Amino acid sequence: MWFRSKPIWKLSEVTARSLRGINTKRSFTWNSKGSNAFVRSSILKKRSMATALLVTAVAAASSVKLSSRPLDNGPKVDMSKPAISPDEVAKHNSPDDCWVVIDGYVYDLTEFAPVHPGGPTVIKSNAGKDVSAIFDPLHAPDVIEKFIDPSKRLGPLEGDMPKELVCAPFTPGETPDDVQRKLKLRARLPPLDAITNLYDFEFLASQVLTKQAWAYYSSGADDEITMRENHFAYHRIFFKPKVLVNVAEVDTKTEMLGAPVDVPFYVTATALCKLGNPAEGEKDIARGCGSGEKKVPQMVSTLASCSLEEVVNAGKEDQIRWFQLYMNEDRSVVDQMISSAEKLGYKGIFVTVDAPGLGNREKDTKVKFSSQAGPLSVKKKEKEDKGKDNGESSGASKYLSKFIDPSFDWDDLVEVKKKTKLPIVIKGVQRVEDVVKAAEVGASGVVLSNHGGRQLDFSRSPIEVLAEAQPILKERNFENFDVFVDGGIRRGTDVVKALCLGAKGVGLGRPFLYANSVYGKEGVQKAIDILNFEVEMTMRLLGVTSIKQLGPELIDTSCIKSRSVQVPRDYLYDKTYMSSDLVSFMPPQEDEADGENE
Repeated sequence: MWFRSKPIWKLSEVTARSLRGINTKRSFTWNSKGSNAFVRSSILKKRSMATALLVTAVAAASSVKLSSRPLDNGPKVDMSKPAISPDEVAKHNSPDDCWVVIDGYVYDLTEFAPVHPGGPTVIKSNAGKDVSAIFDPLHAPDVIEKFIDPSKRLGPLEGDMPKELVCAPFTPGETPDDVQRKLKLRARLPPLDAITNLYDFEFLASQVLTKQAWAYYSSGADDEITMRENHFAYHRIFFKPKVLVNVAEVDTKTEMLGAPVDVPFYVTATALCKLGNPAEGEKDIARGCGSGEKKVPQMVSTLASCSLEEVVNAGKEDQIRWFQLYMNEDRSVVDQMISSAEKLGYKGIFVTVDAPGLGNREKDTKVKFSSQAGPLSVKKKEKEDKGKDNGESSGASKYLSKFIDPSFDWDDLVEVKKKTKLPIVIKGVQRVEDVVKAAEVGASGVVLSNHGGRQLDFSRSPIEVLAEAQPILKERNFENFDVFVDGGIRRGTDVVKALCLGAKGVGLGRPFLYANSVYGKEGVQKAIDILNFEVEMTMRLLGVTSIKQLGPELIDTSCIKSRSVQVPRDYLYDKTYMSSDLVSFMPPQEDEADGENE
C-alpha cells in the first residue's frame, strides 16, 4: 500500500464572495477533484468546471491544508524500505543533494532536476520539501514508475512534513488579482447552449486558464508561421457543390484502421491535460468522447497527465482508443508501454517522429522564465550563475531526450512493428517521400502532421502534403494505406476538405483541450456535437450523403500552394490568436543601489 497526500483548498471569505458573486460571511471548501463541499451555489452546480482553475491557481492566494489518505492508484513503490523522517528529508535541500516527498514517498531527484521539463528551478528551489501539490496536477500516477530509477525511490515518509515544508501548487506568472479575476470569470461562464463554434471555447480558455496553461497549449514554434499556415491553408481550397441531389439523410460513418467509427474526426494526442482541467484531465476527454450519440476515437499521449488505465476506466468499453508513443531511448520502457496499451484494449500505436528535439516555443519559455528567474537584478543573477554550469535553458530539450530517442530511424521502426500485433501509424510525416516509405516498410498508415506548428517553423501545412501524396499513393497501389491529417482544423468544412483529398480521418487537438479546460466532459461533448453538425451540414450542401462519396472532384485546389494569394480574412481566428510578447524590463530592485557601491 502507498499513501498520497491530497491538498484541500480552503478559500477565504473574500475569495468565496468573489467567486459566488454574493455577499456572505460563510466560506466553503473544495477538495482536489473540484467538487463543492458546501453545496449551496447554483452557479457552481450549473458549471461543474468553475472550480477547475482552483487546483492550480487559487493556492497562490489561499492557505493550504494537507491530509493523508490511501489511494488505490499510483506508482508502485517499495513500502518495506525503512521509513524516512521529515527531519532527514529536510537536510537534503540543495541543488546537489535534492530529496523531495511526493504522495508520502521520498525520492532523490538530484540527477533528474537538470532534465526536468519545466526547468530545474522548480525542483531545486523546493529541495527537502513535500512537492505533491506541484507534482500531482501535472503528472500521470505511473510517471515515476516509468522514468525514475528504482534506486532513487528511497522509502516512505514517516509522518507528515512540517507545514512550512509543504509546497503550494506552482502558478507561474499569476498574481492575486489574476486569480480573483479568473475566478469571477469562471463563475460567469456562458451556458453551453450559447457556444456556437470551436472558437468560443478557445476565447473562453484564453480568459480563464492560468498563464502557464494558456502559454503551453497555445504556443507554436518561433514566429508561429507554420501554426497559422496550418489553418490558413484550408482557406485556399474551395468547394464545387453538386445540386438537385437527395440529401435528406446524411451518414458520417466511416472506418479508421479497419474499425467502424461514427464520425470522420478524432481527438488527437495532447500532453498535460491537467494544466487546464486539474481534477480530471484526459479522463474528462474520454467521458466526452463516449457519452454522446456519436462515439469519437481518442488518442492518448505518452506525456498525458493521466495513465492509460485511468483513461480506459473513465470511458466506456466500446470506445476506440489509440496510444501515441514517443520512442524512449530505453527500449525496455517502450516495450512496457506497448504491452500496457495492448492489455488495456488500445486499438493502435501512433509513433511520433517529428520531435527528435523540442521546438522553440517562446510563449511557453517566457512564462517559465518569468516564474523561475524571479525579480533578480542582472547583477544578482550574474552572481548566482557565476562559476556553475547552468543547464536551465536546455532543461526541456534534455528532458525530452529521455522520452524521445533522437537516433530513432526507419530500421528501429521496423523493430517496433515486430513487437506488437496492433496497427503501427507514423505520426508527424511531412513529405510525400516519407509517406511512400512508410507504406513500403509495412506501417498501417501515417498522420500528416507538423506537431501543430510546435516544432519546425516554416514546415508546410499537412493539407498541402495530403494533396500531393494521395495521387502518388494511388499510383503505387497503396490505396488501403490509411492517411490521417491534423493541424489547423477548426470547422466542419476543414474536415470535409481533408476527406475530399483522401484523408481517412481528421485529428483535432487544441479545440478539445480548450473545451475540456473550460467545461470538462460536457464541453468535449459539445465540441463534438458542433463539429459533427458542421460536417453533416457541409456534406448536405455539397450534395453528398456518405463519406465514400467525397472526392477531389468536389474541391478546387488550384491555389493550395499559392501562399501569396489573397484569401478572405478569418475574423474569429484573428480574434482568438495571441502572439508572443516581447521581453520587458525587470522592475527596480532594492539591492541595486547597494550594488553600485561594490
